[in-house]
Amino acid sequence: MLESLPDWPDYGLCDDQRPALRGLLEAGRPAALATIAALDGGGPRPVGTQMVFGEGVVSGFLSGGCVEGDVAGHAAACLADGEPRRLVYGAGSPWPDIRLLCGARIEILVERLAPGDPATVELFKRMDARRPSVWISDGRRRVCGDSDAAAWPESLVVRQAPVWTLAVLGGDPTALAIAALGAQAGLETTLIRPRGPSAPPPLAGVAYRRDDPGEALAAIGLDHWSAVAICGHDIALDHAALMAALPSPAPYVGLLGARRRLPERLERLKAAGLTDRDLARLRSPIGLDLGGKAPWEVAVATLGEIIALRSTATSASPFLDLDQYRRTTMEAD
Repeated sequence: MLESLPDWPDYGLCDDQRPALRGLLEAGRPAALATIAALDGGGPRPVGTQMVFGEGVVSGFLSGGCVEGDVAGHAAACLADGEPRRLVYGAGSPWPDIRLLCGARIEILVERLAPGDPATVELFKRMDARRPSVWISDGRRRVCGDSDAAAWPESLVVRQAPVWTLAVLGGDPTALAIAALGAQAGLETTLIRPRGPSAPPPLAGVAYRRDDPGEALAAIGLDHWSAVAICGHDIALDHAALMAALPSPAPYVGLLGARRRLPERLERLKAAGLTDRDLARLRSPIGLDLGGKAPWEVAVATLGEIIALRSTATSASPFLDLDQYRRTTMEAD
């Protein structure tokens, strides 16, 4: 167990702590799960943010460096005696020497989870089945279920969606940059290059498929937590991918291409049977308008557009229109 943290906080680059938690528990080792249960006065991380601690493992971050080291010590104690902790930092804290530069008050629940814990077993089942989950715990009693699961006094509630997937069609530098950045951002990323090289692309964390777009997207499985970035530079392959992606539940479908060619592409898709509602969901040119056209610039614009959608979407409206997002942002400004 790590009671002191590494010098470089690369452990905080992963936001979803379910894989780290699963790795510990399925290896037969207990884990300490730290969750922000309450927040007052702002703060860099929202309620529900989590960290995982265990033998040789630390993952996540809660405050940008203000409290993580102290939480690690309490997590070690929790693992040793099994007793949950309610930690308070900021106003009313018993540790006034630990100061939050943002001026917030953070309350953190630290709980010990043992291998085979029923709530975590259910959490991982839902994760595998790509079903949303609600985690409810007070540190001693916990359940994982659907959105109608009932909380109780002193319990915290954490709502977790399936991990987002990203399918990228293409094999040029822009497609590679989008796929690489998607994987680094925590999306389960697959690069599709029909009849491409047998060797996979040299990109960490990126799966690879060589079949036709429709077959590849069907095998990946597009749902309400999927994004598709089409960068094929081949009219027929792009068309096949759009025919598969636009009628699907995927809330994001982006197409790389010239704006002047878009009308004829839309007409061809409509002639092939897609509806006006299907076509209205297409994002083309792909990505937020950041003004850049280099591969990494397009990748940043594309991931920015996906993150904007993911951050503003709700379970009641998984098809949130990004034009609505832009209008909301402009009104807020």
